[in-house]
Amino acid sequence: MGTIYTLLALAPIVVVFVLMVVLGRSAKLSMGAAYVVTALLSLFVWGSSGAIVAAATVNGIITAITLLFIVFGAILLLNTLKEGGALSAIRQGFMDVSPDRRVQVIIVAWLFGSLIEGSSGFGTPSAVGAPLLLALGFPAMAAVMSMLVIQSTPVSFGAVGTPMIVGVTSGIDNKADVAAAIAPTTPADYILQIIHDVASVHALIGVFIPLMLCGLLTRFFGSQRSFAQGLKAWRFAIFAGIAFTVPYVIISRLLGAEFPSMLGALIGLLIVVPAARKGLFVPKDTFQFPEKAYWERERLGTVKVEDENETPRFSVLRAFSPYVLVVILLVITRTVPAVKSVLTGDSATLSFPNLFDTDISSSAQFLFSPGAILILVSLICIGIFRMNGKQYWDGFTASAKTMSAAAPALLLAVPMVQVFIHSASADGSLASMPILLAQSAASVAGNAWPNISPWVGSLGAFIAGSNTVSNMMFSYFQFSTAQHLAFTPDQSAIIVALQAVGGAAGNMICVHNVVAACAVVGMVNREGEVVRKTLIPMVYYVVMAGFIGQALITGNTIWVIACIAWLFVTFGGLSLARGRPMQIPANA
Repeated sequence: MGTIYTLLALAPIVVVFVLMVVLGRSAKLSMGAAYVVTALLSLFVWGSSGAIVAAATVNGIITAITLLFIVFGAILLLNTLKEGGALSAIRQGFMDVSPDRRVQVIIVAWLFGSLIEGSSGFGTPSAVGAPLLLALGFPAMAAVMSMLVIQSTPVSFGAVGTPMIVGVTSGIDNKADVAAAIAPTTPADYILQIIHDVASVHALIGVFIPLMLCGLLTRFFGSQRSFAQGLKAWRFAIFAGIAFTVPYVIISRLLGAEFPSMLGALIGLLIVVPAARKGLFVPKDTFQFPEKAYWERERLGTVKVEDENETPRFSVLRAFSPYVLVVILLVITRTVPAVKSVLTGDSATLSFPNLFDTDISSSAQFLFSPGAILILVSLICIGIFRMNGKQYWDGFTASAKTMSAAAPALLLAVPMVQVFIHSASADGSLASMPILLAQSAASVAGNAWPNISPWVGSLGAFIAGSNTVSNMMFSYFQFSTAQHLAFTPDQSAIIVALQAVGGAAGNMICVHNVVAACAVVGMVNREGEVVRKTLIPMVYYVVMAGFIGQALITGNTIWVIACIAWLFVTFGGLSLARGRPMQIPANA
């Protein structure tokens, strides 16, 4: 009977995967079908009450509206820069650093994107970075893929450490059995130990993400369709990986969970950008995309930017200043207690407690949302670029149109997720679907659990759209499973760390992030194509995390060998796989 429930719990995920990834249907259709399946299972198989399903649905709609607010702000800032004439100067500034698209994607996605993730999180890197890459002349699909790939290593310490401080802490703190198991270590010190483990595992895997990013860029968007062409940038990619991950680990040990991603990325930018200007470690050959006239339909979005040949009217510093303002305001609002309390206080919070007389409550803090900062900076751009009212209004209406196209998918995806999470039976006889899936995996894994643990974390992020929520759902479950398997407290800390690492990796394919990222570059209904690409680095990440976890827990060198072998299999196998080169006339 348990097997039947496990298979039924998998049904919503299978529906999404088959419709969106395999068949290439839109997220709107896929998530709509998944919502119906999830609601029916909750009501008629799990025995959830109608009030719970209704409350979870409303909670999902409110959450989706807050996500759409961020999407709108990101598109509005891009359109404001476009109408104000700043994009040509930004583009020229990056070209002056390096014309190589591999170098540009590392700087913008890996480093600048990680800085945004560290300060804000919750999908903001895609909302800010994807339009910026689009403005630099990247295909829309490449921009989205790139920003999703980097939502891995920095995510566990994103939003000033929220996935760890809120997610992991709320999952295992204030529980008597945890305190007894880890004694004499205090829960606070134990969480610090988990933070250190998370940073170390991320660094070992994430140092190769810039190289993966380069390979995927040339494989899917270069004229040769060759992953190996991206690997030619290996020296610069590894250099950029180290420039971020080494400070990231050190800061996690010195300052805790709040600043590894933010300060690690900032230090990385200060190291990598000057090095790129001087040509240090930069590949001798320059990788460029084919001419736009030869781009396939799948590369394109509906959001248009200005002519790449337009002469810049502003200095690079002036043109890029809105993005600097975004980062500064994100940092201030997240780290200055007085400012944060004003933006998150009762008067600034829309609260919807105990929806339909259930335990499910919802809230929205629009003033604290990154969307509010993006909109504010777009208004400041009127003065920075001396725009008139018509120019701003044109950008506003174009942004509203793009956001409205993304709305149906998010308004179906997030409620489906909320119903899935709150699907426990009314009488307590059946756990919710995601918990049941995790319990089933644990029952068959045994001592191989370190290999499975990251997959549970990534499943939680894929479902919930958040590393924080994944950690809240599964951290205590992961610790309990480790105790059941007779792991020591130190080994149990590694298991919880693997949960957090897997949850971060799951952000690369999470439907929320994919839909939002596609929306900001005008690629609605193309989400399945993106997930097929980001599944590659996600699988690399989660498998590697499992091997590292097994090596740390067992001390067996065979797992170290497995890590090295997996690197060679991943990058070697991808470099051997070539697509059909683009047919471009010799005189083009």
